[in-house]
Amino acid sequence: MLTGILVLFAAVAVVGLTMAIGHFRGRSTPIVPLAVLHGLVAAAGLVWLLMIVVGPDEIGVGVKVALGLFLLAAVGGFILALGYHARKRRLSSRLILVHGGVAVVAFLVLLATVLGVL
Repeated sequence: MLTGILVLFAAVAVVGLTMAIGHFRGRSTPIVPLAVLHGLVAAAGLVWLLMIVVGPDEIGVGVKVALGLFLLAAVGGFILALGYHARKRRLSSRLILVHGGVAVVAFLVLLATVLGVL
């Protein structure tokens, strides 16, 4: 199950990185469809991970930490989507970096847990 979540979040990361590269290159290409895809698939991954955490099986602390970090990254994503995209403002480069950075750390924590490092 956790391996499937890792694959899902890896796909989300590829889309997010694509959008971030476009942002930092100053592209004015509309990325709303990519942003919606990114958000919906990330939300699905969060729900899936949450179901595992609150499920009947004992789960390691690494999974719980990863969930918390992914939720924090999701807050940044909501701010980007609703505070910037929806208002047609240029996205905050700092927030993009924080959002992506927190998500990458969450992914690495989850990966380390799956690999048995944590």
